[in-house]
Amino acid sequence: MRIIAQISRLLVGALFIFSGFIKANDPLGFSYKLDEYFQVFGTPWMSAISLWMAIGICAFEIGLGVALLLGAKMRFTAWSMLLMIVFFTFLTFWSWKFDVVKDCGCFGDFLHLEPFQSFMKDVVLLVLILFIFIKRNEIKPLFSDRTATVLAYLGFLASFLFSMHCLWHLPVIDFRPYAVGKSIPEGMLLPPGAKTDSVAMIFIYKKDGKEMELTMEQISTIDSTYTFVDRKDKLIRQGDKPPIHDFTITTVDGTDVTEDVLNMDRVFLLVAYDLSHADLSVQGQVNDFVALAQRDGIEFIGMTASGPSDVEKFKAANGTKHDFYFTDGTTLKTMIRSNPGLMLLKKGVVTAMWHHHDFPSYDEVKKSYLDKQ
Repeated sequence: MRIIAQISRLLVGALFIFSGFIKANDPLGFSYKLDEYFQVFGTPWMSAISLWMAIGICAFEIGLGVALLLGAKMRFTAWSMLLMIVFFTFLTFWSWKFDVVKDCGCFGDFLHLEPFQSFMKDVVLLVLILFIFIKRNEIKPLFSDRTATVLAYLGFLASFLFSMHCLWHLPVIDFRPYAVGKSIPEGMLLPPGAKTDSVAMIFIYKKDGKEMELTMEQISTIDSTYTFVDRKDKLIRQGDKPPIHDFTITTVDGTDVTEDVLNMDRVFLLVAYDLSHADLSVQGQVNDFVALAQRDGIEFIGMTASGPSDVEKFKAANGTKHDFYFTDGTTLKTMIRSNPGLMLLKKGVVTAMWHHHDFPSYDEVKKSYLDKQ
């Protein structure tokens, strides 16, 4: 039991640090996942604090992982880990049982787990943490208790500062399908050998005032007392999806211009999923950038999920000289963790991107990315 507890300590501590680091690398993305849970559990008002909860959870997770590896404050550490894993096991069980949240977000965009996989991962962690909890009084700190405790607090602080850096700029390591160097057109394709959706034709018939769903085989056995109502396709098994499966760009009248934009030699995309919450402090720099890009004949378009009327108000209030196109809000949030954020595409390949806190000058971009092609 003691050996198992020590092995569990190493495995769980390392996993907590790794999981916390992956999420701390993209705190905004983790907050979006928390928002999904808040919607499922009927507490959408908690979205107002989801970002700070995301940062706090990451820091606490890494701090606990460091404390466990060092054997610091084992009574507090063991109790905290046990309570956390019980809570998250309940969440992942609920997601799997009722098919509500498709991905727990435990490892951000680095690794996507299906609901059942997430639940089983937490069950295994629960067993390991139980071993640690039982033997918590026998786990001694690697250094002095004070040194181990200070190092654990430093792990917490480092995680917090790292999350803030990634929030104010962009993720240090980008696991998203829109990362620099990725081709959006290629990301929209299924890889060879991918599984497709398995769909069955279902026929709806009525008999004695009751509707029933019948398969193709079953309708061969019915008689004239059944009345046909409708036919529908029922998903039996969901197939694989390409990394990018919801990327479209449309004009205000609904014209799809996705292919046109992805075929442009060079195009700047100003991504602002919600114009009403966009940071306006950078707007003067954006306007100057647009003017210089248009002078050089380089396309510059805005992408938003805000409505046409909101777009017109925004353009009038900020002297905007470029056009806006419309894309799903979730897609825009995935493309770049900034509102607004700037991306440069060359033939659909993401060449560079900037957070609005790091909005570049046009001359800087021209020298680094435009004059080199």
